[in-house]
Amino acid sequence: MPGNLHALSAARPGPAAPRPRRLDRSPCPAARPPRARWRPLRALLLWLAALALLPAAHATGFGLIRIPPAAGLPALAGAVWYPCAAPQGAAALGPTTLQGLLACDPPKHRQWPLVILSHGSGGSYLGHRDTAETLARAGFVVAAIEHRGDNAHDMARRGHLDVFASRPGDLSRLIDFMTEHWRYASHLIPYNVGVFGYSRGGYDALVLAGAQPDLSLLTPFCQGAASIPWCGEIARRAWPVLPEPDPRVKAIVLADPLNLFSRPGLARVDVPVQIWASQFGGDGIVPSDVTALQRNLPRDPDYHLAKQASHHAFLPACAAQQRKQLPSLCRDAAGFDRQAFHQRLNASVKAFFQDHL
Repeated sequence: MPGNLHALSAARPGPAAPRPRRLDRSPCPAARPPRARWRPLRALLLWLAALALLPAAHATGFGLIRIPPAAGLPALAGAVWYPCAAPQGAAALGPTTLQGLLACDPPKHRQWPLVILSHGSGGSYLGHRDTAETLARAGFVVAAIEHRGDNAHDMARRGHLDVFASRPGDLSRLIDFMTEHWRYASHLIPYNVGVFGYSRGGYDALVLAGAQPDLSLLTPFCQGAASIPWCGEIARRAWPVLPEPDPRVKAIVLADPLNLFSRPGLARVDVPVQIWASQFGGDGIVPSDVTALQRNLPRDPDYHLAKQASHHAFLPACAAQQRKQLPSLCRDAAGFDRQAFHQRLNASVKAFFQDHL
C-alpha cells in the first residue's frame, strides 16, 4: 500500500548596558565635552549590548492542539511548534524528547508565517518533529495533525478512496484553526502558509496547491492485493468529492511524494515547489514516479535527489529502542547517515520557505 508509514514526533533580558563613563572629570564646565558629542557613542554601546543579547535563532515553544469536531467531521489531534521568548529547553512527550518548551509565550509584537506538516499513511504529528523544530527556531509557526482514519492510532480508512479527499481537507481545517482559534493566532500571517508533505502527505500538499488527482492511478496497487477496499471502489467508480484548492498556500515542499497526477492534472499548480526524492524509494513510492512529477509540473521545482536514501530516510533518526521495535523504518543503506542527511534536508527546507513565505 502506498505510503504505509511509521507510528512515531527571546532570550531573557540581560542587565542594561552601562552608561558611558564621563572621561573628563574637570570641575570646569567649559572643559566637559558637550552632551551631544556623547549621543552617538551611547547609541552605539546600547546597540552593541542589545546585539549581544540576541540569540542566533529563536528558542522553540511546543504545545498540543485539538481541533474540535465541526459539520459532522471528527476532532483532530495535533501539535504546534513556534518561536519562544524563553531560553531553549526540552520537553518529554512519552518516549519522545522534543526540543521545545511547553506553555512558552512567543515574543510580543511579532508575526510569523505558518507551515503545516502532513505525515504519510499511518504516521503521526510527531513524525517530522526535527523539521518542525528547525523551522520554529528560524521564525516559523509549524503545526501538524494526525489525519483521520490514516494515522498510527486509527488506520480504518487508509485503504479507501475517501481518504484522498479527507486528508487535504484535514489540512485546510488545520489552517482555519491556527489562523482563527489558536491561542497565539494574532502572531500569524494568515494568508502566507507553507506545506511540507511526506509520501501521501506530498499528495495532500499538491491538492491544496491546485493539483487534480487521477485516483484510477491507484489501480496497479490492486495487482495481487485486490482486498484493498479502493480496488472495488475504483471498479464501481465511487470517486470521492475532492476539496477545493486552498489559496492561503503559497509554497510547498514534497518529500518522496505519492504521485497520482497526470501532466494536465498538475497544470493549476502555480506556487513554488521543492521536491526531495529518495534514490531507492519504498512503501509504494517509486523513484521514477517522483521524477515524472518533477517533469510534469508547470514550473520547474527545486529538485533534490537524496543519494543512498530509502523512503523512510525522511523520518527522524531512530533511537536504539525504535531500531529494535521498528527495524524496517530505521534501516538505512550502508554508509548513509540519516542524522547528517536531516541536517541538510532541514536547512534546505528552511531556506526554501524563507525565500517564498
